[in-house]
Amino acid sequence: MNEKLNVSIVGGSGYVGGELLRLLLFHPNIKVKQITSVSQTGKFVHNAHPNLRNVSEMKFSHPDVLEQCDILFLAQPHGFAAKRIDHFASFAERIIDTSADFRLRDEAVYAKWYGEAHPAPSWLSKFVYGLPERYRAELANAKYVSGVGCNATVTNLALAPLADAGLLKGASVVADVKVGSSEGGGQPNEGSHHPERSGSVRSFKPTGHRHQAEIRQLLGHEFALYMSITSIEMIRGALVTAHCLLPAKTNDKELWKIYREAYKQEPFVRLVKQKTGIFRYPDTKLLPGTNFCDVGFEVEEDSNRVVVIAAIDNLMKGAAGSAVQSMNVMLGWPETTGLEFPGLHPV
Repeated sequence: MNEKLNVSIVGGSGYVGGELLRLLLFHPNIKVKQITSVSQTGKFVHNAHPNLRNVSEMKFSHPDVLEQCDILFLAQPHGFAAKRIDHFASFAERIIDTSADFRLRDEAVYAKWYGEAHPAPSWLSKFVYGLPERYRAELANAKYVSGVGCNATVTNLALAPLADAGLLKGASVVADVKVGSSEGGGQPNEGSHHPERSGSVRSFKPTGHRHQAEIRQLLGHEFALYMSITSIEMIRGALVTAHCLLPAKTNDKELWKIYREAYKQEPFVRLVKQKTGIFRYPDTKLLPGTNFCDVGFEVEEDSNRVVVIAAIDNLMKGAAGSAVQSMNVMLGWPETTGLEFPGLHPV
């Protein structure tokens, strides 16, 4: 295309805002017009995102001086976007919100999981869930796109082929997700204090994690779902080990057929299942900075148990990467545009 679209980011000083800026600065069809932050107003973006030194000389604007643009990304903490969505909608025809505010379609479900009524329930039906692997057709005609939960995304992509094939009907699934510290965001807290975090394998949410609502919305209620989140000493990454206790036995050949068929056209889902090597299963170590989700599985012999393993970079495929991928779909651009980075090895 000849003319680049103007894009702005609201809430740009956090980790997801930084990832959005990094991606959009190198996107061939995009010009970053503004990036806002209350706490960093007037400072160079590399003050908050030092990896962008000598890459961009942009400065943070205050949200009160936001200008018209073609696409507006909202990267604020939960609750901010929903309370001002009418305001933000006056600045851009298209909005992509990376928070949890518009992920759930049902306001009653939202109230159950977030403990309060939704501030703008009439907007819930206007947003399309920003996971292209499941909502590509809807995204192609969307004006408003919601973010995805990182733990929900890695679990959804792990389980979706089984659900679509009907293998999870009547099953029980225990989804054990290990996550890195960046999932907690850029604001320091007691749990992120180095002497408390270092060396820890900490049960963060053994039961009742909110991202279960996104999994139910996407995969339905035909199986029992038990989810646990554990924080480990890692910065980027989310890895799910999903123990699927199926009503009937299956085998390796059948699962290969199911997963290959499900993901053969997906540019950012890789099947990882090798017989040898230290990376024979999905591993978050290979994924920082990439938009890939690696998926693998094992069938337990003489058992109805299938173990599905999936891994992502929580800030990329679990947030900013999926947001940019969704933008590409919305605008009819090649889906991989600006997201081609393959990762590094070793790191």
